[in-house]
Parts: sequence; C-alpha cells; structure tokens
Amino acid sequence: MTEHGAAIVTGGSRGIGRAICLELSRTGYYVVVNYRSNHQAAEDLLAQIEKQGGQGELAPFDVADPDQAKETMGPLLERLERVEVLVNNAGVTADGLLAMMSDEEWHRVIDTSLNGFFNVTRPVVMKMVAQKSGSIISISSVSALLPNRGQANYSAAKAGLIGASRALSAEVARLGIRVNVVAPGIIDTEMAQEFPRAIIKQLIPMGRIGKPEEVAKIVRFLCSDDASYLTGQVISVNGGMV
Repeated sequence: MTEHGAAIVTGGSRGIGRAICLELSRTGYYVVVNYRSNHQAAEDLLAQIEKQGGQGELAPFDVADPDQAKETMGPLLERLERVEVLVNNAGVTADGLLAMMSDEEWHRVIDTSLNGFFNVTRPVVMKMVAQKSGSIISISSVSALLPNRGQANYSAAKAGLIGASRALSAEVARLGIRVNVVAPGIIDTEMAQEFPRAIIKQLIPMGRIGKPEEVAKIVRFLCSDDASYLTGQVISVNGGMV
C-alpha cells in the first residue's frame, strides 16, 4: 500500500475517470480502477500508472448492479488497509426528448450514476467511519445546473448526485469524512465528440472545451489537506458557463 492509502475511482478506465486515476496515482495513492466492460482500456491505464511509478489494481464490475457491487466491494474493502478517497465518476448518457424516451433509457442512466453512487458509497462510508477519515467526490455535470434539452434522465441523475452528496456530507462531517461534488462542463472526452464545435464560443465564455486533466486536478485538490474545511460543496469546472 502506498503512503496515502487507496483511492477507488468508478468508471475509471477512460475520459475524466482515466485522468483522475493518473492524477491520484501521481499524488501517491494506490488506485483501484473500476470499469464495466472495456478491459483493454483498463489494462492500458494500469500499465500507465505503473510506468509513472504508481501502484494500483483493476476492479471490473457494473456499479449499477447491486449484486456485482457487493461481490466485489466486500472482499476489496476487507483487503485494503485504508481507503482515503472514493471518486464516483461512472456515468452514461442516453439522450432524447422525455416524451420519446424509453423506460430502458431512463433507468440505465439513473441506475449508473445515482444507484451506482449508492451501491459503492455505502460500503466505502462504513470503512471510512471506522478509520475516521476519508474524502468522497462525486462527478456531476453542468447539466445538473443548467437546462439542457434532451437530457432529462442525465440531468436528473447528476442533480441527484448533488443532493445525495450534500445530505451525506452533513451525516459524516463530524466523523472526519468530507463529501464534495465536481460539476464539469463540456470536457474533451468521447462523450463530447459529437458536440458542434461551431457554437462552443457562444456557450462557453472561455471559448474552449475543458481538458480531463483540469477536472482531475480539482479532484486531487478536494482529496488533499488543502481542502480540509471543504465539505458539502459543488465545484463547477465549466469555463464560465454557470
């Protein structure tokens, strides 16, 4: 185990999650990379972590599945001596107008972001309560803060993360555990590839989309002692959109 203990990152194999895993590894955490299906991307990430002198392991399971979460998280938490950080990053999109949205599209997005938060955070909180320390960061979205046509399911899930995190922060603050939220705007990941670049300057005051590393550095700050008096907060990383 590394100097800083373990950091568990859900949806960690690509995009923002990947950048967070690399940033926390450079900081000195033993990084547990959760992912659902892209094994090659996860293996490549772990190799990159080790190449830069870090340590970690892979934890493949679907956070939306409570049985898979229990089967993986139970033994994992028993084995890890200390878990200092949990980053709830896993999320999916299934955009469409609400009136035309299928049951599956609604539930898949809610189950991954919001139920996934519950399935993973609940056992981790118990571990952090026992050790009287920890930092939990959930990755929400600007879609939770601004109206976004065609994303009722995604907006609901990401807004739910904010509400759940704020409630949890009040429950565990006296126990040495901090709970915060990062709400990225349009970030240069696969999820943003189809975004029309022509209107970026109209939407974003800074005139550009963000980099995954810019989100990861905020997460790293929230995990650090420099953020020791921050809990229950939502940090927007969106170039001035809101």
